[in-house]
Amino acid sequence: MNDSFNMPDAAGKALALTVLNAIQNSVIMVNEEGFITFANWEAEAFFGASAAHLARYRISTFIPFGSPLLALIDQVRERLAPVNEYRVDLSSPRLGQEKLVDLYVAPVVTEQGSVVIVFQERSMADKIDRQLTHRAAARSVTGLASMLAHEIKNPLSGIRGAAQLLESAVAGEDRSLTRLICEETDRIVSLVDRMEVFSDERPVDRQPINIHAVLDHVKAVAKAGFARDIKIVENYDPSLPSVHANRDQLIQVFLNLVKNAAEAVGNRPDGEIVLTTAYRPGIRLSVAGTREKISLPLEFCVHDNGPGVPADLLPHLFDPFITTKTNGSGLGLALVAKIIGAHGGIVECDSQNHRTTFRVLMPAHKDAALEDSSPTGTHR
Repeated sequence: MNDSFNMPDAAGKALALTVLNAIQNSVIMVNEEGFITFANWEAEAFFGASAAHLARYRISTFIPFGSPLLALIDQVRERLAPVNEYRVDLSSPRLGQEKLVDLYVAPVVTEQGSVVIVFQERSMADKIDRQLTHRAAARSVTGLASMLAHEIKNPLSGIRGAAQLLESAVAGEDRSLTRLICEETDRIVSLVDRMEVFSDERPVDRQPINIHAVLDHVKAVAKAGFARDIKIVENYDPSLPSVHANRDQLIQVFLNLVKNAAEAVGNRPDGEIVLTTAYRPGIRLSVAGTREKISLPLEFCVHDNGPGVPADLLPHLFDPFITTKTNGSGLGLALVAKIIGAHGGIVECDSQNHRTTFRVLMPAHKDAALEDSSPTGTHR
């Protein structure tokens, strides 16, 4: 911290530093010459550099050329009044993609020409909005699944029975056609059966689950089958508390995500899937059907170095019937969104070339959540 950041005494200075580092938004101070004289921990993560490194440069070094942030700083210095600006795009090769932020810029009255800038990243808020859309889409599939079960499966059964009767009465090429009718009928019934999962609205039976035991099981299944020749790397936070979840459903979710990652990697010789867990405090979400807001501090990710998801498909990836696979049904990720949503969590995908991440945020078990006020498991 720069000496120009004055406090009444050393104890007060240490307390202020502790408070600023506890804030979940990036906070920096810029002096009259434009140099960064203070950066909290979140700002270090946002800019990808330490406070000592940031202090060597002007703010203009780290933000895109012509960014409205520079005009806001000049405006605050001129008017000596704080300003807000929403949805400012700071994306750049230095800061990375999807750096959409809300800005709060205020003058520092004790330091002439200095301003404090608070960056609130919009990405998580936008992702939560998209997750609510995914849940609505899953609910629409629920109604469709119930209708299909009643209105389609019964006539399909009749069609299949008629085709079996015809098969015994015809010969040659005609018999192959009747077998084709039976096979296609079975395929449609299988699709309807998969969709019926969405109509299951029973409460989820949850208990404290060790996520690492779940991921280890998923890895063992994957290595024994579809990911036999793919390198799977683990990067776990061993101090992570238990997740409040259903074990079987979590296995279903992560098997789906790892299988997708394996298919994306394909036969690449350097293909790799990375499983990570971490503690990320500060994300809160309303639980469907209650007024309660729960914390989602547990982050579980599946990374792969495949070609990535097309940009136009990314916002709709968890919608039903959306798929990049030639023979895919587009229900796998919709089911993942439904299961995680039923647990009160969110799931999202970030994808760039050769780097795709499926990120699941979930609540901790309540007994463990009582201990979540400490930064245990946080990586900086």
